[in-house]
Amino acid sequence: MSRSTLIAPAALALLVAASPAWSAPVSASLGQKGSARVDCTASGCSNNPGPYITINGELELGGVKAKIILSNNAKMTHWAATDVVADVDLIPAGDKLTFAKQPSRGGVGGNPWIYLQFNDCKGTDYSKPILLGRCVQGLSTARADFELPTGARMNVISGECSNSPGPYVTLDGELKLGGLGGKLILTNNAKFTHVASADVVIDIVLLEDGKSITFHKQPPLGGAGGNPWIYVQFCDGRGDAYGSPILVGRCNKLGG
Repeated sequence: MSRSTLIAPAALALLVAASPAWSAPVSASLGQKGSARVDCTASGCSNNPGPYITINGELELGGVKAKIILSNNAKMTHWAATDVVADVDLIPAGDKLTFAKQPSRGGVGGNPWIYLQFNDCKGTDYSKPILLGRCVQGLSTARADFELPTGARMNVISGECSNSPGPYVTLDGELKLGGLGGKLILTNNAKFTHVASADVVIDIVLLEDGKSITFHKQPPLGGAGGNPWIYVQFCDGRGDAYGSPILVGRCNKLGG
């Protein structure tokens, strides 16, 4: 085998590795749909200083997608037949986060009524107080649907911008979720309308504020040659857009 034959693959590998790449940041604040389900069990209902309550549940996420659009139209007002569009799941619809908690023991004896109210851990309520039941009679499941604040931050990385069959685009970043909290209310008032001084209120954190979900995605793309413009549009898990497409830049000028 000739010396030139041995060198050619190495030279080709160096050429590929040296192919330039460009990067630009993209960020957005989204209102992701969330659905919480909580099951509570209680024991020691008539004892002093009050019952033990165990909480198990899950938060189902509505999902977040990023739609990558490659277009040769700098003033894209609508998609054209020549544009290339690819959807990327950043959080698949239906993903679930589970939790299990046993907050400190309450101070209301005499078999209290127990309520649960969901909140965002920052003072905003996601629901009204939900009656779980009387302590010794077993507690029902609590459910609530709400918008979970979700912050998206990522770098859009492009390369091979003028080559056939088109560029590659990589999304590298994270999603930060808002918190989910709960307020357990123990009361001996069967007609509970508001918290009274004799009631016991226990604050619990079900999901820490700022939980991070990282991603690194490179969807299959191609077909939009000629150094296209790159747009990103955030959507929910069903594909409904959160807002208009965001212009990231020309493929070979991201971050320039």
